[in-house]
Amino acid sequence: MLTPLQIKLARTALGLGLRDLAAAAGVAPSTITRFETAKGGMQTGTLERIQKVLEAGGVIFVAADAQGGPGIRMRS
Repeated sequence: MLTPLQIKLARTALGLGLRDLAAAAGVAPSTITRFETAKGGMQTGTLERIQKVLEAGGVIFVAADAQGGPGIRMRS
């Protein structure tokens, strides 16, 4: 499951504003704001749509492991 920080990092890395990401994923900007600020959860289907948009832009989501917490990296 993606974390709020991963979504914010990915959005920032791609230079996407909240409204840009929301429009591309078909969700309300407030939904993303609430999730990124940890003031609300997100339904699985909504999170999957956001993830697909960010991955299509070149983001790779990295899960937490023994080396550190969850994060992102960009496709080369």
